[in-house]
Amino acid sequence: MKHYRLHIILILLIRISFSFGQSTDLKWLDKINSPVNPRADEAWQFISNTVTPISLATPITMFAVGLATHDQEVKVKSYKTGITLLVAGAVSSTLKLTVQRARPFTTYPEIIYQKTETGSYSFPSGHTNFAFATATSLTLAFPKWYVIIPSYSYAVAVGYSRMYLGVHYPSDVLAGALIGTGSALLTWQAQKWLTKKNKK
Repeated sequence: MKHYRLHIILILLIRISFSFGQSTDLKWLDKINSPVNPRADEAWQFISNTVTPISLATPITMFAVGLATHDQEVKVKSYKTGITLLVAGAVSSTLKLTVQRARPFTTYPEIIYQKTETGSYSFPSGHTNFAFATATSLTLAFPKWYVIIPSYSYAVAVGYSRMYLGVHYPSDVLAGALIGTGSALLTWQAQKWLTKKNKK
């Protein structure tokens, strides 16, 4: 019963924050989203479309490298990256079905240009979620500047692409980034905790 009440309170808080921040959200989105521009639209659509294959390929590639080089540590990192994506996806899907925020082009068809096909609800951005989950996992696995900078640059570009294409508000993208990053940090920290506990 307590969990149910917390669930209702959380939904109410999110909806209230939307109502207060909607004008700012729409204002920023209107600046990013623009009328049809074939060349730019195609470029941002391409970036947006790469999220699923890149996210899925990351843990698979890490596992393959670990297998080929007999590096158990890299294989463990691939497991953690895979689990991160599962956690991020579960949290994102649950919030989408719970909050049920309409897409901006649906609510404001006279202002926002829809430049790609999409389904489900708007909050949070699933694409941004997976991009940041992948970027954070790669950063934790290989904490080098030449991994960190490209990973997060790509994740930011994905978030921007979702707004440019008119399918997400800035707050959706921000929430997606926080969920993806948080899922990675939580998963990797939980693995450390479990490893220490098993050793004891």
